[in-house]
Amino acid sequence: MKSQTKLLSLFILAFLFFNCSSSEPETPEEPEIVIGEEPEEQEEVEEPEEEEEEETGAFEDLDSSLPPSGNFDLAVWKISIPTDIDGSGTADDIKEDDLSSGYEDDRFFYTAEDGGMVFKCPNAGFKTSTNTSYTRVELREMLRRGNTDFNTTGISRNNWVFGSAPQQDIDNSGGYDGVLTATLAVNHVTTTGSTSHRGRVIVGQIHANSDEPIRLYYRKLPNNELGSIYFAHEENNDDEFWYEMIGSRSNSASNPTDGIALDEKFSYRIEVVGNELTVTIIREGKEDVTQVVDMSDSGYDVGGQYMYFKAGVYNQNNSGDDEDFVQATFYSLSQSHTN
Repeated sequence: MKSQTKLLSLFILAFLFFNCSSSEPETPEEPEIVIGEEPEEQEEVEEPEEEEEEETGAFEDLDSSLPPSGNFDLAVWKISIPTDIDGSGTADDIKEDDLSSGYEDDRFFYTAEDGGMVFKCPNAGFKTSTNTSYTRVELREMLRRGNTDFNTTGISRNNWVFGSAPQQDIDNSGGYDGVLTATLAVNHVTTTGSTSHRGRVIVGQIHANSDEPIRLYYRKLPNNELGSIYFAHEENNDDEFWYEMIGSRSNSASNPTDGIALDEKFSYRIEVVGNELTVTIIREGKEDVTQVVDMSDSGYDVGGQYMYFKAGVYNQNNSGDDEDFVQATFYSLSQSHTN
């Protein structure tokens, strides 16, 4: 009996020892839960920082120490300024190569303190031709990019045509259809002169042989705090039509409730596809304003009609004080065509 009792006691002790030993592996599970939670807390903190970096200013890469060509691709443009250094009797042109190699003039064309490209044009000065009534400091698109083998006018590699033009013109041009986009602020408009001239400036165009499929205007009257945006569509050797996009073009317009103030940045997009012209005004925090023009009856889809973009300031005042002026600062500018 004693030996049986002793065996039973040993059996019970072994059973208890085995059960206690088998429960020990459960303890490592607790630190695994803590380790798994820590990375989730770090990810939640880091995500907002990445989003903040993406929202930095769109024009932060502009360098105020550089000439305009240091911040903008100007190899596809020439510029007209209201001087006559060459004695031709008309405004001087700075061609593509010189313009894209650091040209600037602190009277008319230079880099602003914030890196923008400034266009400034007084009322008085030389004009681009005897048929022109107003002065300008304005870029003219030059698709030849300095290659003087191509003619500057006519159907050539220097100009483009509408996609509705004859196929032969499309084949012989520098491209067809096109988009011009710009972000700018108008800094100053004229306040002297006749009522019909005050406050007007053209900031973008498509020019054809002798007419303009579009002239885009900014206008702020002297007694108004805000300016208007409108454009003219001129048919080929025919009528002219006006489209008011923001505010009114009237000489006695009241302050436009949704207008654009001087020094306020806005963007425009001018696009042609075939016989369709689309003009869009873009402002931060506001709905885009868009106007579409059907140019099917405008006469630009016939042979020989060539196009080029223009951008800058085309002063629309020749009756005010000589020293009165228009000025705009561009923060982005680009153009493209289908080839």
